[in-house]
Amino acid sequence: MKAFLGMGLLGSNFVKAMLKKGEMVQVWNRTAARATALEAFGAKVFTDVADAVRGADVVHLVVKDDAAVEEVLEAASAGFEPGAVIIDHTTTTADGAVARTKYWKEKGFTYLHAPVFMGPANALESTGFMLVSGDQETVARLEPQLATMTGKVLNFGPEEGRAAAMKLLGNAFLVTLTAGLADTLSLAKAMDVPLDDLSTLFHSWNPGTMLHARMQRMSKGTYSDPSWELNMARKDTGLFIKAAQAAGAPLAVIPSIAAEMDKWIARGHGSDDWTVIGKDAVTL
Repeated sequence: MKAFLGMGLLGSNFVKAMLKKGEMVQVWNRTAARATALEAFGAKVFTDVADAVRGADVVHLVVKDDAAVEEVLEAASAGFEPGAVIIDHTTTTADGAVARTKYWKEKGFTYLHAPVFMGPANALESTGFMLVSGDQETVARLEPQLATMTGKVLNFGPEEGRAAAMKLLGNAFLVTLTAGLADTLSLAKAMDVPLDDLSTLFHSWNPGTMLHARMQRMSKGTYSDPSWELNMARKDTGLFIKAAQAAGAPLAVIPSIAAEMDKWIARGHGSDDWTVIGKDAVTL
C-alpha cells in the first residue's frame, strides 16, 4: 500500500499513473476537494493526514516548500507504520533535506528526497527525470520503484542534500532562461520582427547545443583566446538596450548584464572572451 500527500497538478498525476498500474493508493490534500477528485480513478481518500498514511509502507509527498513538508509529515507521523519509507518530491533547500533525513532516521523511518524535473504530463506518463542522493544502499533499494514513476532516475551520489541542490540549480537555469527569452521577445517586438521569424531562427540555429561547450569554456577559467570579445559583446548589448528604449519596450535582465560587463571592462578584461563575466562564479 502507498500513500500520497499533496494533490496538486504533479501529485494528482503521479497518483493517476500509479492507479493505472494497478497500485493501491491512499491520498490526502489540505484542500480536500483536490483529493476527492481522485476517487473516480480508484484512490482511497482521507481527510485526516494521519489516517491517510496508516497501512502504507511507502509515503510519497509533493507540497510547497520546507515548512509545508515538515508540517505535513509531523501531522502524518501519528499514523506512520513502523519502518515506513518517506519519499519527498518537493523542491526544497538542501539543508532542509539533510536535516529531515537525519530527523526521520532517528525516529526509525527512512526519508529520501527525490525532487523531479517533470511537469504534470510527465507525471501522468511516467517520463522525465527524478533526482536522488544520499545513502547508496537506500537509493539502490528504492530506485526500482522510483524508476516506474519517471523516465530516468539520476543518482548524484552519497552526499545528503545533493539532489536538492541539483534541483535548485536546474530551476535557476530555467528561471534565467525564461527571463532572457522574455527580453528577446520584447526586443523582437521593439524591432518589429514577427515571432514566426524568431521561431524560424531558433529552429534552424539552436543555441541550446552550445550549452555544454560554453559551460566547459567557462569552467576552465581561461579567457585570453576569445571567440567573442567582451568589448564587442558589450557593444551589441548596447544596441539591444538602445532599440528597446526607442520603442519603450521593457527589458528585465539585459540592463543588469550590461552593468556586469562594464565592471569587467573597467577591470581591464575588454579584450578577453566575454564569458569572463562569469569568472568569479567558477574560480576561487
